Amino acid sequence: MAISNRSVLRRKSVEDSLASVEDPERSLKRSLTAWDLAVLGVAVAVGAGIFSVGATAAANYAGPGVIISFLIASIVCALAIMCYAEFASTLPVAGSAYTFSYATAGELVAWIIGWDLILEMLLAAAVIAKFWGVYLSDAFGLFGIDVPTTLELGPVDLDWGPVLVVGVFTALLAVGTKLSTRVNSIFTIIKVAITLFVIVAGFFYVRADNYSPFIPPSQPAESASGLEQPLFGFLSGFDPSQYGVMGILSGAALVFFAFIGFDVVATTAEETKDPQRAVPRGVLGGLAIVTVLYILVTVVVTGMVSYTELAASDSPSLTTAFVLVGADWAGKVISIGILIGLTSVIMVLLLGLTRIVFAMSRDGLLPRGISRTSHRYKTPIRLQVGVGIIVALIAGLSEVERLEEMINIGTLSAFVLVSFGIPILRRTRPDLQRGFRVPWSPVLPIVAGVACLWLMTNLTVLTWVRFAAWLAVGLVIYAVYSYRHSRVGKGEAPDPADDLPASAGGH
Repeated sequence: MAISNRSVLRRKSVEDSLASVEDPERSLKRSLTAWDLAVLGVAVAVGAGIFSVGATAAANYAGPGVIISFLIASIVCALAIMCYAEFASTLPVAGSAYTFSYATAGELVAWIIGWDLILEMLLAAAVIAKFWGVYLSDAFGLFGIDVPTTLELGPVDLDWGPVLVVGVFTALLAVGTKLSTRVNSIFTIIKVAITLFVIVAGFFYVRADNYSPFIPPSQPAESASGLEQPLFGFLSGFDPSQYGVMGILSGAALVFFAFIGFDVVATTAEETKDPQRAVPRGVLGGLAIVTVLYILVTVVVTGMVSYTELAASDSPSLTTAFVLVGADWAGKVISIGILIGLTSVIMVLLLGLTRIVFAMSRDGLLPRGISRTSHRYKTPIRLQVGVGIIVALIAGLSEVERLEEMINIGTLSAFVLVSFGIPILRRTRPDLQRGFRVPWSPVLPIVAGVACLWLMTNLTVLTWVRFAAWLAVGLVIYAVYSYRHSRVGKGEAPDPADDLPASAGGH
């Protein structure tokens, strides 16, 4: 029996998704290679976080055991990314998890995941742009440059740094994805070189006794309120704590932030040459590089100084470790690395955010007009500029960095649905050509989904409350606008019938 076009469970067939890329008014140019995708993954994952997130997790959650936190996070991410790779090689269309969910779980789930991805990438782009402005100010101070980074515009203060960097990359993305990736490749090579230099320099200050105890004994976290403790601890009645096994798991949930962005790479599948081969190679190759870099930095930072010394710092980072061992020169090198690192992160997030909105608009769930692409550049120029303006205003005028953890929950919720979607599509459409297959399905995809859910429960109660509010707003928009304007709902994109034989559609 076919799913009714009036149902919120209506699905968009794989064939219709593939056909949508042929719309001359809403088509993207295939110009990216596996190398481009790997660079995009490294670019979005190697930013300021590589110099700070490991130190923060070691200081406040896991001590030297944060190395295990990174391994847990990278394994969970790898499992989920394999699911993304299979979907993207089967359905190389813009939209990433949103498009995949539309083909497997139905329109309402697709809307929810698309809405989550907008949350993830909008906040991530704004938060990173905000940090770019902060680190620009720090760099000016380190090099003795007296330039104010805040402008007074009547009753409000504008941080011009975030506006500048978002504006530059919005312009680059508007005139072509390939040009943007070339610029991005240069920035990425430079920041990886700086990262490797800092790692090598740091190893000369490592002392073995700083790794003991490797997993510090658990102790109460007296400063954490009920809303600031992990959801799992809140529901189970445990008192807020740090270190120990729970600290390692909480640390894994925190450092997962370091791996966000590989789902962004999947949004470029429609712009990739030979996506069946390039997408799996690009995302998995990029993840391997990033995991090695993060673990090396974490080994250095926890070996240079004791985690208790990091905990005594207001904002523990790799710079803190170098300062504590008397190597103040590292501050300037790291500040340059951070600025370059954040620059490329912003570009990839702006690209991913635009492609998610583009896919939802093309399906009618958001106004169709914003998905039109330029005949000259084959990019959604109006949408790219609009997204850039919104991100620049949020980053330049608000304290968006307070919502940093919301990025993690948006990413993990997408990972959950993509992971569970693999067995569904394997069962409903075994005939489809797959450039990559997740091994040991359905076991590994289910393990990936459950692991992502577990990491979500280690995020704070306050983050879950905010996430619920965001979902509520999204459901209202879906009920008021998207449900009635959906192309599948209108019959403009035929809905697949459940009773069609598996061989009825080809790839």
